[in-house]
Amino acid sequence: MNSDHRENAGRKSLELSRRNLLELAGLTIGAAAFPSPPAFALNSAGPDKAVKPAASVMNPLSIYMSEAANRPLPDEITEKAKHHIVDTIAAMISGSTLLPGKRALEFAQKYGGEETCTVVASKLSRGAIEAAMTNGMLAHSDETDDSHSPSQSHPGCAVVPAALAAGEQFRISGTHFVRAVALGYDIGTRVTMTLGSQQFEAESHWSTHSIAPLFGAAASASCAARLNPQQMRWMLGYTAHQSSGLGSWNRDTEHIQKAFHFGGMTARNGVTSALLVQSGWTGVDDIFSGKDNFFQAYNPKAEPSGLLDGLGVRYEVARTNIKKWPVGSPIQAALDALELLRKQRPFEAGQVKQLDVRLATDEAAIVDNREIPDICVQHMLAVALLDKRVSFAPAHDPTKMKDQAVLRERAKINLIPDADLERLMPLRVAIVEVTLADGTHLRQRVDNVRGTPENPMTRDEILAKARDLITPVLGAEKCSALLLKIFDFENVSDIRELRPLLQLS
Repeated sequence: MNSDHRENAGRKSLELSRRNLLELAGLTIGAAAFPSPPAFALNSAGPDKAVKPAASVMNPLSIYMSEAANRPLPDEITEKAKHHIVDTIAAMISGSTLLPGKRALEFAQKYGGEETCTVVASKLSRGAIEAAMTNGMLAHSDETDDSHSPSQSHPGCAVVPAALAAGEQFRISGTHFVRAVALGYDIGTRVTMTLGSQQFEAESHWSTHSIAPLFGAAASASCAARLNPQQMRWMLGYTAHQSSGLGSWNRDTEHIQKAFHFGGMTARNGVTSALLVQSGWTGVDDIFSGKDNFFQAYNPKAEPSGLLDGLGVRYEVARTNIKKWPVGSPIQAALDALELLRKQRPFEAGQVKQLDVRLATDEAAIVDNREIPDICVQHMLAVALLDKRVSFAPAHDPTKMKDQAVLRERAKINLIPDADLERLMPLRVAIVEVTLADGTHLRQRVDNVRGTPENPMTRDEILAKARDLITPVLGAEKCSALLLKIFDFENVSDIRELRPLLQLS
């Protein structure tokens, strides 16, 4: 899109008036008080900015979304968004070395499109929809990407690829890109929080891991495309129609369908929604109210005003976890506990007689003696005992699962499913108890995993993790240049400037 077209699209975006802001704030504050959401009317803003009237939350939501590209973020939220952009891009790059990533890149090679957008960790360029799907697959080829506990989702693996693809399509700036990403986290997570998060997933068999990232990807791509309020409403309709995904993803032993479910499908569908409407498609005016609406289909008891709860005040990117360790979420607290014990009382693997780890019952079932290294708690604790750290390479080396030294340590490890810890979910708590050969007994409980909002990682820690994931694929020099560019997004006028730093030479 040329600059004149972009400016014209921007003029169509409706400014938040004082009245609109009061409407948004009023519904946010009263979310729990209203048995059904009140109707809202927009102030007149001229025929080219008119928005059709609608009940429910759609008016203030669509206006808020349309203004995100021009609305400055608080400094601390900009910094947080950059952390998650770095973390997700690192997951994409490292994911290219794993089976789901390899399959995604092979698909992109065979089925091309217009060479507009970057396919990360390759030499390929593809259309926005194909690039978003491939990069989404890369981002969740592994378990290193971020997660958002309140919504039971992994936002980054869809939001960042969608923002990158649409951002390249419309040649947005670095600042615009950061705002698009932040909006994606805000919108997507609120959808499944409104539906009921973990309880909704457990009772319905639908998957929060596909619904939240999808709406997040659609919001970020639509922000990049500068959709106006009316277009945002149509876009949400197309997104709702594309929402899908069953809890059966957890039966995928090779992580390929899971990567598609979490990142590839959701990024692809989100970008598709934005591009369809940007190209001129119209549709359902308010998918969140009226006959056969989104909430009637998924959870008729849900209160739609939850979509506005804290919007513009509480930024969900700041409530999203970044994993310190390149392993599945249920293992994070256990590795934290082991590291803390060794800091308090250093010991070698050979001194350990027994190691007991307690996890919530459902969490324990996910990581109990799994065949995939980075989601097997016994294996990862054994590796940590021997190596005194856990980096990407050994966490993804299946041959280490047969290594005799690792198997010796693994035989000492006892996983105990704990019903009391299950009652604390979604707080992921681990208790690790180590008995040494001399009879010493050590115990460590971790309630707030490193990388959670309650115990956040520093920028330096995030950069260290990113270097571990990126350098083996792109090299140290390109890795350093990429990280510098991301933290200097304010001086990036076209997001395509990242392309040579994201791809193989």
